[in-house]
Amino acid sequence: MTEPANASYGQEERGGGFGRRAGQLPSGRHGLLRSFVAANQRERILAAVARAAAELGYAEMSVEAIIVRAGVSRRTFYEHFKNKEDAFLAAYDAAVHHAVTRVRRAYLNETAALERLRAGIGAYLQFLASDPDSARMGIVEVLAAGPRAIARRADALQLFAEIIEDNIHELVPSCRRPALTAETVVGGIYEVVSSRILADRTDELPGLADDLLVAVLMLDVNPQELTRYGHRLKLTVPHHDPSERHKADSCSD
Repeated sequence: MTEPANASYGQEERGGGFGRRAGQLPSGRHGLLRSFVAANQRERILAAVARAAAELGYAEMSVEAIIVRAGVSRRTFYEHFKNKEDAFLAAYDAAVHHAVTRVRRAYLNETAALERLRAGIGAYLQFLASDPDSARMGIVEVLAAGPRAIARRADALQLFAEIIEDNIHELVPSCRRPALTAETVVGGIYEVVSSRILADRTDELPGLADDLLVAVLMLDVNPQELTRYGHRLKLTVPHHDPSERHKADSCSD
């Protein structure tokens, strides 16, 4: 049987003007399992990393800034992470996991490709708006966190691009470069999101879902089909003259 945490294991509160953090355990003997206490500490540290990165920027974020916001001791921090980069990468991975889980859940609730795309884009934007600290950490500050963080970001972009690519096959069967098209779509969405975060307009993101979906459809869908999709989803789509239409470079040889 796993032994409960001892007195010293629970004594981790810190001052710094932040008071007791959300989810912070009581000090002293509390009879909680060590595994529970460790998981609680880790969660609080990850949340604190996102907050500190959003408030200070990665370059100015320190271990001290993290432990004050998490309400843990320096010793506790180093029991979980080697340094601030290690903690940042773990926080970033956790944020990506939560985002992907939400997107896939929304995506799998729909059957048609168009509805899946709409649900997935909407869920992603809603996730970012619901957690501005993680949004800024994962979209903006990750670019300042070094080569390992940049590699993690590339992996995340690839995950989302694969979801888009699956639907491009169904929406635009003639598309010859679906992987490149999906990469372009995801990169564009990231740029739109980044500009809103930098302008402290993260709360506006959910309202952009339909406009971003229209932009995706315009990559290589004829005007009649685009209008039909728009009517189905009650979207406002721009008018195009069929004589002026040409295929996007990413979907042609």
